[in-house]
Amino acid sequence: MKKQPICFLLLSLLFSCCMITAQAQVMARITIDAGKFKRENTPVSFALDDATSLADTEVALMEVKDGHKTPVPFQVEQGYQRRIWWILSGVSAPGTQRVFELVKATQPAAATTVIQAKDQQGTLVLQQGSQSILQYNYATVYPPAGIDSVFKRSGFIHPLWAPNGAVLTNIHPKDHWHHVGIWNPWTHTEFEGKVVDFWNLKEKQGTVRFTGFLSKTEGPVWGGFKALQDHIVFKGEGKEQVALNEVWDVRAYPAQANGARRLWDFTSTFGCAGSSPLLLLQYRYGGGFGFRATPEWTNATSQVLTSEGHTRKDADSTRARWIKVTGQTGKGQAGMLVLSYPANYDSPEPVRVWPENAERGELFINFSPTKIKSWLLTYGKEYTLKYRILVYNDDITPAEADALWNDLANPPVVKITKQ
Repeated sequence: MKKQPICFLLLSLLFSCCMITAQAQVMARITIDAGKFKRENTPVSFALDDATSLADTEVALMEVKDGHKTPVPFQVEQGYQRRIWWILSGVSAPGTQRVFELVKATQPAAATTVIQAKDQQGTLVLQQGSQSILQYNYATVYPPAGIDSVFKRSGFIHPLWAPNGAVLTNIHPKDHWHHVGIWNPWTHTEFEGKVVDFWNLKEKQGTVRFTGFLSKTEGPVWGGFKALQDHIVFKGEGKEQVALNEVWDVRAYPAQANGARRLWDFTSTFGCAGSSPLLLLQYRYGGGFGFRATPEWTNATSQVLTSEGHTRKDADSTRARWIKVTGQTGKGQAGMLVLSYPANYDSPEPVRVWPENAERGELFINFSPTKIKSWLLTYGKEYTLKYRILVYNDDITPAEADALWNDLANPPVVKITKQ
């Protein structure tokens, strides 16, 4: 029998794979409409149960372009409804559409993990390969020796790493021992007729405590966790009462721009733990998204900019759709952009930004939804605050920040047509 050249065999194999792909049973056709805004590496999803009842391992996702079908990495999130997630890779220009097909897989897709969630006995680290993204501290972290242990805390993010490896957060700084990286306790509240401060731990009125993981997820599209946290009231004589249950849902996506940019989502969902309401009183900071920056970022080494053009000089008590902080580190320039969802309470949210005369010139920023008006939480209702964060090397322009916020606030339209 005559042997075929190796190139002919490879072409035959490729043709066979294309034929299999082309002939795969199509379950649904998905059209993604970019609408009025540019999309760049946007996470998208839809309810998988709306398209098929097949098991997760029995489906595959293909992008259809110019008559060709290309496999797309995807991830299925389990819940009340299964959701299929993928990244709308590259740039999708305004007014364009992209077409995908959900097909019956000829064989289960090989398991791939891009974003990992590594439990390290007290911390959960999200990372991509060898590059760490952020660390959630679920074990209790105590302040430095000699400092009152009342400042101990669990349930916060530190470190947050820039893509260049620089640490952008700080915990237990000397000027505010209760500051812990990225955290969000409510400051000025009223519970059962008494004022309770969950933020300023020295008041010994309350705290926030990690109580357990609801999930930990690794995958090709995102990795993250859901953590249950309790707002606890100190009642005296060692007695405690949980006033508020909260779930942190944190999700990190694969790096962009050759590893120079990282996107992750932060969602806080909360509700009263019992029949007693919790009144979040108007106050100048607390709740929302709090960030204590690295001590490397001072007046001389960092800059603040909001969506409305305010800087560190005048940003405090203004409203913003996004806030950006960029500064110098020992590993080079880096920064963080925080985007506030338009559905958040009292949006566009007010911000708390330390003025330039803050002690040692260091930096603290906070999206503070109750900075201007109070918020009554009642039993049986669920409340949500959502933020998207971009961490980057070097800097980004205000136009790029606006584009990211527009993408977030006006998501692409997903249309499903069952076949």
